Amino acid sequence: MKSTLNKTNDVNGTIVIELEKEDYQEKVEKSLNQYRQRANIPGFRQGKVPKNVIRKMYGKAVLVDEINKLISDELGNFIRENKVKILGEPIADNSEEKQVDLEKEENMTFYFDVALTPEFELPLDKNTELTWYNVQLEADLLDKQMNAYRQNYGTYASVEEEAKDTDLIKGTLTEMVGEKAKEEGQVIENAILMPSYVKDETVKNRFIGAKVGDSVLFNPMTAYDNNKAEVASLLQTTQDHVTDITPDFRFEIKEVTRYQEAEMNQKLFDKVLGEGMAATEEEFRQKVEVELTRQFKPGADHLFIHQAKSLIVEKMQDVVFPDAFLKRWLLETSKERTAEQLEEDYPKILEDLKFHIAKQKIVEENELKVEYQDIEALAAEVAKAQFAQYGMTNLPADMLQNYTKSLLEKEETVQNLVERATENKVIEWLKANVTVVEKEISSKDFNDLMNKHADVHNEEAHEEAVVEETSKEETEE
Repeated sequence: MKSTLNKTNDVNGTIVIELEKEDYQEKVEKSLNQYRQRANIPGFRQGKVPKNVIRKMYGKAVLVDEINKLISDELGNFIRENKVKILGEPIADNSEEKQVDLEKEENMTFYFDVALTPEFELPLDKNTELTWYNVQLEADLLDKQMNAYRQNYGTYASVEEEAKDTDLIKGTLTEMVGEKAKEEGQVIENAILMPSYVKDETVKNRFIGAKVGDSVLFNPMTAYDNNKAEVASLLQTTQDHVTDITPDFRFEIKEVTRYQEAEMNQKLFDKVLGEGMAATEEEFRQKVEVELTRQFKPGADHLFIHQAKSLIVEKMQDVVFPDAFLKRWLLETSKERTAEQLEEDYPKILEDLKFHIAKQKIVEENELKVEYQDIEALAAEVAKAQFAQYGMTNLPADMLQNYTKSLLEKEETVQNLVERATENKVIEWLKANVTVVEKEISSKDFNDLMNKHADVHNEEAHEEAVVEETSKEETEE
């Protein structure tokens, strides 16, 4: 078997694979013998079917199958071993003069058109300027976060005052008949009620202003507007046991508890940041501000790399690409896309493709390697960010470690992390090799900027997905 690359020009070529009979004959005979062993044909014992019968029945299908396997493996190996940088995937030349007749030919030649990644220079140095947004947190946002921590880490505490609508009222619920407790009726010793959830205003007002030692007589179905789920919760039973006609109950108030925000003290500092991470309120505020500001970094990175994309695409405007091949390949691999749609979409597809191979050039020429520890560290950041969305900022180390481990067990997640880590390496390289103009911006203005950018980015999202496919050679090398 012999394979060669014939270049039509700098960005187009044909891989020619010449196959001789000895390249495939042994594999074909082996497959036919396996068919013979398994064949169950009337008139013959299993494994004793004459080989010429098996050849007549399965010979052509086996030949096609084995040749396809050989050609597919050879094509991939040739591209990898010769480090042929292609865009998209090879496309078989099915023109009439290149057709193979399996029944007449023993030596065969196969042709595959390929798009070659163009060679180009990418002048990026200190004469190149890129803007980096340094996000400044507004004081009122920090104050809101402080209040949120106090609210989130607050607790209920008993009060001797009259109950408010948001207090938790605890006591004993007793089923009544008139003004007397029903014999063998229901008694709920640890009943809990919050007036603000009571639907009936008359019943609600009986609890607001009540205090420990008071009793309130009411009908649960009336109180909760015939909502069986809420009545069942109050009576600590299931909805099946709640009838349409529910008796009155007497609520003997044993305790009134009121939610109190956490104090700004060491206990709160430890809960939010971890034990001993801050000793004073000033230090606590400073560290929270740093953490909040850090949350803007992914967005700042995102704007930075997209600005770099615009600049790089402009620098590559004269680089010649195999447009005809790429359009042909995109149409063949996306049956839903019409030729008209492709012509409309292609300029953006080409921009994304240019940026993708430019990033790959930066990675290869500067030996920017992504190590496993980079993936682990990024997975831990992702895990922390996900929990932080729910206000869980001080996770136990083992909990964070276990969640990070679960992320690294998912192949798709790992691939996404590799891509992000690679882009982070490119961002670091750019910051070190171009002139970075730092621009301070308020967090409010930055969020507005990100929202405007997202509108454009969402329009291009489907194109970026296509570009991942058009640079398959990077994953094959």
